[in-house]
Amino acid sequence: MEIRKVADRLPPGAGGVGVYGEPYETANGATIITVARLGGRRIGTSGVVAVPVGVFVIHDGEVTWKPAVDETRIVLMALSIGLASAVLATLAVLRRPPWPDLSRR
Repeated sequence: MEIRKVADRLPPGAGGVGVYGEPYETANGATIITVARLGGRRIGTSGVVAVPVGVFVIHDGEVTWKPAVDETRIVLMALSIGLASAVLATLAVLRRPPWPDLSRR
């Protein structure tokens, strides 16, 4: 399988331009090609930011795609969802407690 066919099937990202690095060969004969996407400008910087997307690994004529996973973003998203659900649950309990009203009227 040619690298161009694989690259056409896997777009690097929506809204960004894909950038392919120089291929280099490892000691075991595999060829590595890095892939990044160019993002917009960041506040306070004058240049464009390249965000890693993954790498193509070519070994024995077979091409595989290894995506780059941003674990920090995944953890921050999980913490944000947990915090939001805790706040919503607290507000729901404060507005109408689940226990019966035992005060005299």
